[in-house]
Formats: sequence, structure tokens, C-alpha cells
Amino acid sequence: MKPQFIEVALAGTKTIQIKQIDQYYLDAPFHFHQLCELVWIEKSYGKRVVGDNVGNFEEGDLVLMGPNLPHIWQNDRAFAEEEDNGVKSTVIYFPPDFLLNLTDEQNMIRPITELIQRSQRGILFVGKTKQQVVEMLHLISKEKSIKKIIFFLELIHILSSSQEYEYLASVSYKSRYDEKDTGRINKVYQFLIQNFHRDVSLNEVSALCNMTPNAFCRYFKSRTRKSFTRFLNELRVGHAAKLLQNENNSITDVCYACGYNNLSYFNKTFKTIHDIAPSEYRKNLLNIAATR
Repeated sequence: MKPQFIEVALAGTKTIQIKQIDQYYLDAPFHFHQLCELVWIEKSYGKRVVGDNVGNFEEGDLVLMGPNLPHIWQNDRAFAEEEDNGVKSTVIYFPPDFLLNLTDEQNMIRPITELIQRSQRGILFVGKTKQQVVEMLHLISKEKSIKKIIFFLELIHILSSSQEYEYLASVSYKSRYDEKDTGRINKVYQFLIQNFHRDVSLNEVSALCNMTPNAFCRYFKSRTRKSFTRFLNELRVGHAAKLLQNENNSITDVCYACGYNNLSYFNKTFKTIHDIAPSEYRKNLLNIAATR
């Protein structure tokens, strides 16, 4: 399995590239590239797979991904059905050695090296760090002089010294891809992101890869290090966690909205992944909201 390799065009080998996304829908395939990638979601929501992490993304998310870390960001079906939708995002690509070649001083190199190493798992930044970085992104996107680089270096300093973050991919995650299988996992991921809310048969998913169900299950697990059922459950339960934030959604409604046909099985699966039942998960959310 290999996600699509994407070459990001750069003006040179020692520079940064800023991409402003303003479009109807996120449709980039499951891919990787040799650059570091900082993503800020100004407006959009959906599902995100980074390495072996399966989860949601929403407005305001700020994520740094290291070189060759496979990822896909796709909008939920509901997003496309909204009348006033549209994606707004800022992405900065930069070569990892761009920063390391600026100086030989170890006191400066060390925090940058550590940041790049940590980004191999994908890093979600939160709190004041996110606020400060977003402010810098606004400045960078408007600047055309050397100040663009100065603002970028300030941004990296903020990220490298921050303790307000969480990792996305697991500590043991290692990319295991075979070039001949390019595109297979992309088809599966895109299909599941758009259809997880309904009953999904193993036959129709394996057909996407022109495999028998048994062969597909072995293939999927050997590449992703998790079973197909586990991946689908993580996708569904992640969506359930999002829906539980709305008190108007009953747990039964959430169960069926995420593709489950049995409430007992839904509760059991949710607890297996989150170590807590849906009712307790919602209770904790309400307690947190009450203390703010």
C-alpha cells in the first residue's frame, strides 16, 4: 500500500510555499510528500487520517505534519449538502532542512530538530499557541517582502517552544507502503468517509481493490496495522463523539447516524475505543462546558 506521492512545486529547495485554499470541497487524495506541512483550517470540517490516527477535523484546527507522513483530509457528506459551505484554509509547505541550514549553533538547531522529529507523528496545536500562530499566518499571507521569512521563523519559534499540543499518530507508527499499491487505500478511505453512516459490506469495499474479502482483510491489516473493522469503528465512533457534543442528539439517534444498527453494540464499541460509555462521555463534556 502506498498513498499517492505528491510533489509540491517550490520556487527553490530552500524556501517556503504558502497555499491559500478557498474552494467548495476538500478532495485531495490520501498522499504524502517530502516537505513539512502546517495546516490551519479557517472554515471546514470532516474526517482526517494522519498516519494511523483516524479522527475529525473542524474549524480552527492547526496541525503540523512531518515529511512523508501519509494523510488525507476529506469533508463530511453533510458539509457538501450545506447551502453556505466552502473551505477556507492556509497551508505552509517547507523543506525540513530549510530551517537547519540557517545556522550551526546547536542551541538554535536542537529545538527545531526536535520539532521536526515530533511532527513525524502529526501534531495538533491548541490554546494560546494556536492563537499566536494564526496571527502570524495572517501576517505571512499578506507579506511579500523578506518579512515573510521573518514572520515564518517567529512562527516556528512559537511551535518549537510550545507545550500546548497533542500527537495524532501513535508513538509506534511506522509507514509501511509498497509503491505498486498506489491508490488502493485512497479509494477505501474516500469511500468509507462518505459512506460510514450506512451499512457497509466487506464485499463492496474489497471490490474497490479487486480483491476477495479475505484477501482484502489480510492486505488492509498488513499495511495499516489495524483490522478493517477496527478502522471503520474508529471512523464511526469518532463521528459519534462529535455528535454527542449536541445535547439534542439522543444516544440512540447518534448510534444510527454513525452506521450502527444495534445500540448495545454501539455502546460496547464506543467504550472499547474511548474507554468510556457514550453517556459518560457526554456527561464529561457537559461538566467541562459548565466550568468554562
